[in-house]
Amino acid sequence: MDPIVSLLLGLTLGVVLGAVISGLLASSRRATSSADADPAILEARHAQLLAELRAQEAAARAEVSSQLAAADATLAGLREQLTVAQQQYRDLLERERLDAQKRAEAERDESKVLQALAPVKETLSNMQQKVTELETQRSQQHGELSQQLKTATESEERLRATAESLASALRNNATRGVWGETQLRTLVESAGLVNRVDFTVQSTIESESGTRRPDMVINLPGGKSIPVDAKVPYNSYIEASAIPSSATGDQEAARGRLLLQHAKQVKSHVDALASKTYWTGLAASPDFTIAFIPNEPLLAAAMEADPNLMEYAFSKRIILANPVTLWALLKTIAFTWQQDVLTEDAKKLFDLGKELYSRLATLSDHADKLRRSIESTVTSYNNFASSLEQRVLVTARKLDALDESKVIGTPVQVDERPKQLSQPELVHAELAALDETGVGRDELDLGLATPPDDLDTKRRSA
Repeated sequence: MDPIVSLLLGLTLGVVLGAVISGLLASSRRATSSADADPAILEARHAQLLAELRAQEAAARAEVSSQLAAADATLAGLREQLTVAQQQYRDLLERERLDAQKRAEAERDESKVLQALAPVKETLSNMQQKVTELETQRSQQHGELSQQLKTATESEERLRATAESLASALRNNATRGVWGETQLRTLVESAGLVNRVDFTVQSTIESESGTRRPDMVINLPGGKSIPVDAKVPYNSYIEASAIPSSATGDQEAARGRLLLQHAKQVKSHVDALASKTYWTGLAASPDFTIAFIPNEPLLAAAMEADPNLMEYAFSKRIILANPVTLWALLKTIAFTWQQDVLTEDAKKLFDLGKELYSRLATLSDHADKLRRSIESTVTSYNNFASSLEQRVLVTARKLDALDESKVIGTPVQVDERPKQLSQPELVHAELAALDETGVGRDELDLGLATPPDDLDTKRRSA
């Protein structure tokens, strides 16, 4: 039995017995106080009381035993319930601990996952931002591209209309002539030649065939000139260009005939220029004329159709030139002008150098004369100082012997000499000047002669 339960039962039994004994003792006292003090009666009463007390004690014990049994049963049930409750409580605590551990582990795993996914999240955010920016740029570029395509379409339409207008205009001989002259002038100016200095436009010349006006006359160093005339054979070429080069059959034959006709037109221009003989009306001019064709495909197509066209033109003293070859020739002429100008400038510089060298020689003569004058002055001063110190002061001190407090200062001689010119140029210039006076360099080197004093006068008179 549990000690705590036994202690409770003992206390309960003691309280009951104490209460019964206290009641019996109180009744005995009342009886004793009211009756006589007879020992037999007292003993009988005591025995009766003792019996009653024992009976009551037995009843109390039985009642306490029954209560104790009920208490034990109740206590066993309570213990069982307590054990179940404790087990449930432990199970609950274990479940809560496990749940808390699982939650902590889940939180740790979630934290690790979030930490691991943080760069991915940032990357996704940046990617989303970039996608948004790219989408914005795409929309903007799409709009710009649409506008540019629209502008390109309009420009192409304007270009097509301009090309048609140009082609229509170039069918006119006068318009082609102006275009050729404009191209020629632009090409000449781009090569570095200056109008009315290096070339003239539409100048009139008198040749063997009469009064002529070439499109341009290019001036060369030394008073020479080269005539240039612009020619634009165009009609047959533009008709042949309308037929594709991959054409076959009749179209190919028609294209060949048009190109041959184009070559004949170029040959006709060569004959026309050869008959004008521009070079006979120009002083010291090379005996040929440059025929400028402003479009390279025009000349290439003609030479392809007639391979002997260039030799034919040379035989007529005509040089067929496209923009590339003419520009190279013009750059050569411009370079020749630059070299001619540089030659004249070099001559001027040479003359100025000779004049400057001559004047430097004169300046060195003046410097040498000044040096000699300074040396003469120093010598005269030193002679004066020696005479004053050794002659005059000696006599003056004798006259002033009575008053020795007054002392006449002694002059100091000058030992410094002016520096002679030592640079080779100035020395050579001085020797050259001495040669002009008739004094030989060998004599000067040997010390047999001295530079004359009137060298500056002779230089000035020269």
